[in-house]
Amino acid sequence: MLSCSIRTFRRLKCCCNKRWSSLFLAKGYCFSKPKVVPSFCNTDIKFSRFYVGERQSSLRQWRRRSLYTVTDTYEAIELALDSVVKIFTVSSSPNYFLPWQNKSQRETMGSGFVIPGKKILTNAHVVADHTFVLVRKHGSPTKYRAEVQAVGHECDLAILVVESPEFWEGMNFLELGDIPFLQEAVAVVGYPQGGDNISVTKGVVSRVEPTQYVHGATQLMAIQIDAAINPGNSGGPAIMGNKVAGVAFQNLSGAENIGYIIPVPVIKHFIAGIEESGKYMGFCSMGLSCQPTENVQLRNHFKMQPHMTGVLVSKINPLSDAYGVLKKDDIILEFDGVPIANDGTVPFRNRERITFDHLVSMKKPNETALVKVLRNGGEHAFTITLQPLQPLVPVHQFDKLPSYYIFAGLVFVPLTQPYLHEYGEDWYNTSPRRLCERALRELPKRAGEQLVILSQVLMDDINAGYERLAELQVKKVNGIEMKNLKHLCQLVENCSRESLRIDLDDDRVVALNYELARIATSRILERHRIPSRMSVDLLSEQNSLLMDSAK
Repeated sequence: MLSCSIRTFRRLKCCCNKRWSSLFLAKGYCFSKPKVVPSFCNTDIKFSRFYVGERQSSLRQWRRRSLYTVTDTYEAIELALDSVVKIFTVSSSPNYFLPWQNKSQRETMGSGFVIPGKKILTNAHVVADHTFVLVRKHGSPTKYRAEVQAVGHECDLAILVVESPEFWEGMNFLELGDIPFLQEAVAVVGYPQGGDNISVTKGVVSRVEPTQYVHGATQLMAIQIDAAINPGNSGGPAIMGNKVAGVAFQNLSGAENIGYIIPVPVIKHFIAGIEESGKYMGFCSMGLSCQPTENVQLRNHFKMQPHMTGVLVSKINPLSDAYGVLKKDDIILEFDGVPIANDGTVPFRNRERITFDHLVSMKKPNETALVKVLRNGGEHAFTITLQPLQPLVPVHQFDKLPSYYIFAGLVFVPLTQPYLHEYGEDWYNTSPRRLCERALRELPKRAGEQLVILSQVLMDDINAGYERLAELQVKKVNGIEMKNLKHLCQLVENCSRESLRIDLDDDRVVALNYELARIATSRILERHRIPSRMSVDLLSEQNSLLMDSAK
């Protein structure tokens, strides 16, 4: 996969106004391209070979230019005026250090646009952890209540619906276009900070390649443009001609006029999954970690012929379908008949190249792919079913409450990257190194597995002396290897021994008198004003178990 350094990743920023956020709507608009007339030299050329070469070069340039779509800023404004809305979001994020609490609410603004079916498309980070969402049409003082129908945090897209018929009066939708060519002009429309009215900026396409999506920490195709994309532009469309070429979503902090838009293939993949299943389906992964084979000695070692190109399989996710098919040290030569270069790229459009992960991500869940590999000098073809895969440590936990379990003042939580983010923007360096490395590198061994840690100790006589054991991973409960937080909760709640033993990392041990610890739990919860000893999801599970046992 195309990697992004920690330093570059920090510089990428989502572009929603942190005080309020906006949304944009669109309509179909008839637009005809003016004819592009090639210009040739009218002067007689004595040396025909130079003339032919110059003429062929001009013809190639004309053909390329004839494929380009002309974008007029005034046309883009006219499209936007009848379509644009501004989104006002009130959100409240969980406090992962104190998982029974939420942080204070905040207001954000973003942009978005109407798509067919009376739906509004915007960025996921505009409505992440929302509690209340309003939208306002361009030129209208009235705000309308909106509901979030679907969210794809990996692709940073969301769909809103507005029930009020009055809102849709005079509104039109924008149609999705194609991926723009390099140097093709686009107009970005939205509500950036610095004003309340609609804003239009124009720029050209600089590059098209897989890029790190900051919000979902996922790598998908993105389009880099030199138009200004500022906080508040998030969710607004980038218009090319009379159609949408992408959705503005982030910029590169510290760089001048480097913005990114989500391309149409990613948008269509997101929408198609919702239309087919009624919910967000995610983006597929092969569950592989691959190494380029650009070194000649490396290719010789794995018996690659001179005409062969591909990438080396170095790690396979045990939960992927590829785990039972591919093997470590396999060389992937082709994906669905497309040759993979030694640097992991495949052909794209006109002499461009992108990583082959793009081909994988554009597959629908449960679709299959034909993979050609080289194994021990022999070529083999395998069919692999593709699925969205979740890492051992989740990279995001938006729109849901964190899980926790408290017993005798010991606070247990599953490790997540949002938990590590509580250490600040420089969390990679300030969070516990061991937990950080496991979050970024470890793979799950079985479905439902979680990495559970003792996050903190709420001090009491019952747990005095254990406060230094915080931030350690839980390994066993009474000698039983723990699978996840729910399993830990069941093992502790159903303990029938006089003493409870919990084994942690570094061979550390917590031992408690079980009955005294149960009594102390209520006392500690009351002292710290904590409403429940466990999160809602665990409480529901415990209630279900009690009901089943009572039957």
